[in-house]
Amino acid sequence: MEEPEMQLKVKKVTDKFTESMYVLANEPSVALYRLQEHVRRSLPELAQHKSDMQSWEEQSQGAIYTVEYACSAIKNMTDSSVYFKSIDSLLKHAIAMKDQLNAAQGRSTVGPQAKNPPASS
Repeated sequence: MEEPEMQLKVKKVTDKFTESMYVLANEPSVALYRLQEHVRRSLPELAQHKSDMQSWEEQSQGAIYTVEYACSAIKNMTDSSVYFKSIDSLLKHAIAMKDQLNAAQGRSTVGPQAKNPPASS
């Protein structure tokens, strides 16, 4: 009968030892140590990610500004089409007036030359 008693005592001791190890492994100071180790290992990588994200944000803001500026320029060009049409119309009118003046000058110079032929030598 001594052997079952011994087994029972061994079982109790191992259970108590297991429980003690479990308590020690899950003690708050151990948990804080593990948390500290995790933060120490992952913090440099997180800081690098933050830096990268800030850089990408700055680049994105620059690209957004460029696109907005280009859109504004295109809108202004579209709005100025009215002025270009007006300029085109005025230029056509000026060319027509110049042609009329040239034609009038051509007629006025042709008339006197026909009446007074140049003298021959």
